[in-house]
Amino acid sequence: MTLKTTANPIDAAGPVKQVLSNLFYGWGYNFYRRENQLRADDLLIRAKLSELLGECRAHAARLEAAFRREHLPAPTREHPYPDAAAVGAAQALQRAAQQIEALETAIRNASVPEMDRIHQRHRDERATLEQLVALDSEIVLAVVSLRDAVLALQDGTAAAGELPRLLATGNIGGLWQRREQTLSVLQ
Repeated sequence: MTLKTTANPIDAAGPVKQVLSNLFYGWGYNFYRRENQLRADDLLIRAKLSELLGECRAHAARLEAAFRREHLPAPTREHPYPDAAAVGAAQALQRAAQQIEALETAIRNASVPEMDRIHQRHRDERATLEQLVALDSEIVLAVVSLRDAVLALQDGTAAAGELPRLLATGNIGGLWQRREQTLSVLQ
């Protein structure tokens, strides 16, 4: 995944033009600074991740509802209790949808590196933000492959066994942990 790069016109400006530009941009804030672009890219990538995981969660919920309609009918006098295997499969689908929702919530509510002068002065903020965007790109690839695999599931019975396996092997949680560790350097 490649991100668009915009050249900073202030870098090549003379001293008078730099002062005027700084006054225009709020005395130091510059939309063209690479760090600000990386912050914005991080927010855009996380919004897309949340959208993709929302699609996965919605499809898993539809599979669970269809499975419950088909395999867990209303109790009757002849069958007052539901089949234990069907209840277990429905619960597995429900847990998988909850795991997807928890991951989606964590991604949507993750902290964003602030525009802090102390961090800019004493730490290499740009390198950390570039690592975050690179990790976000890896997470996008993992989430897209998960979404494609989840949307390919059409049978609730097969999905009950397959969906937890897909979530365990997707390594999205491990990539998200690496992202949080990288972000902890800035805090």
